[in-house]
Amino acid sequence: MRTRRSAITVSEIGDPMMNLTKRKKKMKYEKIEGVKPDDDTPNAVSSFRISIPLKEALKEKGIESLFPIQAMTFNAVLDGSDLVGRARTGQGKTLAFVLPILESLSNGPTKASRKTGYGRAPSVLVLLPTRELATQVFSDFEVYGGALGLKSCCLYGGSPYQPQHVQLKRGIDIVVGTPGRIKDHIERGNIDLSAIIFRVLDEADEMLRMGFVEDVELILSKVRDASKVQTLLFSATLPDWVKHIAAKFLKQDKKTADLVGNEKMKASTNVRHIVLPCSSSARSQLIPDIIRCYSSGGRTIIFTETKDSASKLSGLLPGACALHGDIQQATREVTLSGFRSGKFSTLVATNVAARGLDIDDVQLIIQCEPPRDVEAYIHRSGRTGRAGKTGVAVMLYDPRKSNFSKIERGSGVKFEHISAPQPADIAKAAGAEAAEKIAEISDSVIPVFKAAAEELLNSSVLSPTELLAKALAKAAGYTEIKSRSLLTSMENYVTILLQCGRPMYTLSFAYGVLRRFLPEENVESIKGLALTADGKGAVFDVAAADLDNFLAG
Repeated sequence: MRTRRSAITVSEIGDPMMNLTKRKKKMKYEKIEGVKPDDDTPNAVSSFRISIPLKEALKEKGIESLFPIQAMTFNAVLDGSDLVGRARTGQGKTLAFVLPILESLSNGPTKASRKTGYGRAPSVLVLLPTRELATQVFSDFEVYGGALGLKSCCLYGGSPYQPQHVQLKRGIDIVVGTPGRIKDHIERGNIDLSAIIFRVLDEADEMLRMGFVEDVELILSKVRDASKVQTLLFSATLPDWVKHIAAKFLKQDKKTADLVGNEKMKASTNVRHIVLPCSSSARSQLIPDIIRCYSSGGRTIIFTETKDSASKLSGLLPGACALHGDIQQATREVTLSGFRSGKFSTLVATNVAARGLDIDDVQLIIQCEPPRDVEAYIHRSGRTGRAGKTGVAVMLYDPRKSNFSKIERGSGVKFEHISAPQPADIAKAAGAEAAEKIAEISDSVIPVFKAAAEELLNSSVLSPTELLAKALAKAAGYTEIKSRSLLTSMENYVTILLQCGRPMYTLSFAYGVLRRFLPEENVESIKGLALTADGKGAVFDVAAADLDNFLAG
């Protein structure tokens, strides 16, 4: 993990949060100074009050320096301050609370307060919106906390209650879980929150979106003495409810660390944001070509809006698996494990996977249609370009139905508009891949196929180069090159530009021009007629098989 050397702004959340509280007394905020990452002072792990066992655990994971959000918040959390942390997706928010909490419990100011022994009540409670995110955060606590002798457990729905109850009964230091299951254990009397020292609300904005408002407020209010509890809140965005939670449950002298501030760009700056016109019927044909062009051999996550479409699309893509809420938890875990380990490279998911997945080398994100809100786009596209790496996010849209201008304005993204990869370009890329594979074949196979190759050379009128080109095409799965619409990405359609030397202000005018020169049956066969942005022409699709007849009039 390398230090990100860029300008960091630390800002207060300020008035919106204060307006939501009924207290008339002005709330106090304090900026975090932290360790500033620059060329002369990198955020080296050795620069922080981190014990040797924890340093060694970080080193084993290849972590030698902290990300900005981690560096800025470490001292504040270790010294006991409540905190609101805000950073873009993929900037390391998880370790920003995991590291100082563990250090405080094992060697810091809360060590004496932590319960020990069999049946001990937990010292830390971490709430997260999804099972996947809870599992990921639990994994970090398990790895780094285990190095310090601290025990963690993960509580989420879809798993049996009894094993979770047994873990809690034997004693635990850190409880990580989703609001629904945590609430259930509280109501069953399985969790004792009387000894809580830290409570953490991660991905708070997503808690709101998923309807956990009442559960979260109930759980946070269950501590015995709030004045003795340190509360940390992390969120990529700050909707009103998140500000309300911070005002209600965090101390007045809370500190804030904001790496987003008033910057217009809210989506990841390490991601190339692309939009591409595509009708729903063309998705299954187009997506494999997008993967071939933009995945760079890395992993791909495809987001769909429904469980049914995720299942169907994964069945059409070679080497793809689906991930959504109807899949059994054990199967979900196997699927995520296989994706992380590289057993398959494409994951087709609903929004259940949009938050919290931190998987290396996710090079490409494909969204099958514009999401309903800006935050969803930010979170989904943020699954790539993580940990300082770059990535590509492609969003498909139906020109007749979709409007992504709201997302462009709200996320601060300037979308790059492209047309669908054309079959000839895809074939060239596939041919290059086939040539690489042929070069890797052992020379031991040559004697077996040499006679057939010589016979083909002698019987064909094509040159050796032309025959080899056809062999590469076959190896790449091509027997012909199909055309593809630039408007809808439909295969076997061709896009035509119509101009008549004068502006075209309406579709009726464009249809009138076509009817002056073409038979009515030709005009009726066109698809997707649309005016060009400059108003000087119109574009439309015709079936490739009808192109010659169409142009002949």
